[in-house]
Amino acid sequence: MDKTEEFVELRPLLFSIAYRMLGSVSEAEDAVQETWLRYDATAVRPVSAKAFLSTTVTRISIDVLRSARVRREAYVGPWLPEPLLDDPYEDPARAAELADSLSIAALLLLERLSPLERSVFVLREVFAFDFEDVAAAVGRTQAACRQLLVRARRHMEDGRPRFEADREERDELARRFFDAMAQGDLEGLQSLLSADVQLVGDGGGRAPQLPRAVAGAENVARLLAAAHLPMARTGITCTPCRINGQPGALFRDRDGNVLRTFALDVLDGQVHMIRSVINPDKLTHLGPVADAWAVDREVRQARRRPV
Repeated sequence: MDKTEEFVELRPLLFSIAYRMLGSVSEAEDAVQETWLRYDATAVRPVSAKAFLSTTVTRISIDVLRSARVRREAYVGPWLPEPLLDDPYEDPARAAELADSLSIAALLLLERLSPLERSVFVLREVFAFDFEDVAAAVGRTQAACRQLLVRARRHMEDGRPRFEADREERDELARRFFDAMAQGDLEGLQSLLSADVQLVGDGGGRAPQLPRAVAGAENVARLLAAAHLPMARTGITCTPCRINGQPGALFRDRDGNVLRTFALDVLDGQVHMIRSVINPDKLTHLGPVADAWAVDREVRQARRRPV
């Protein structure tokens, strides 16, 4: 197998590592591309392509993560990871575990970790690398990596996300949720929301966004139900799908351009969290992006029209 074939075979794993490290599709893709360039430039073939490539993408991601933290401190409003529809790394035996590690809730928890803690946690806990390879990837001793993992686990356990165990039940509740939203069914929506549900939006100052999180079943239900008529009048469509391994939806304008995503956290038969990404910079990998400001103006006009 030549270098190109080795890289293509391992690319899904490399992207999955980088995305969980960075929470950004575009930055993960850049890290994977830089990994290929370094691999292609090596004069001597490494004994293990997987070890070399995983180490390289991890170290690149650590460097990117350190600079990204400075940018995120100046981010306008809540910061959410870039939504991902499909994880290219498939392992049927660990599908549920990998999906939970991909969730927006899990990625936000990873933001609490230092770059080294995050890399050790991702490699060891998510992808089951042995400590020898983890240590080589982050440039620390195995003993140091074990300590980093202990600290990372402690931080993660403090807020580890819980989800409905049955995937079919999660999907069924999400279907009912989006049906109620499409019909403007206030009571139906409220019955599906937990009392302390929150709706959080990420516009990054690049699109219309909520000034703050909306909390409480009644408030969230009223906001979502009120969106029914303007959405219908302006041709906005909502297509349920999986966002970061969890139930969600993709919203498009009348021309089919991506407007926003919704991701739901479902537990005990209710929606506990709704996270919406409308920042166009975070949606370009999903297809042509809508002009959110223009859509917002149209929606506002639609609200003023008599029924």
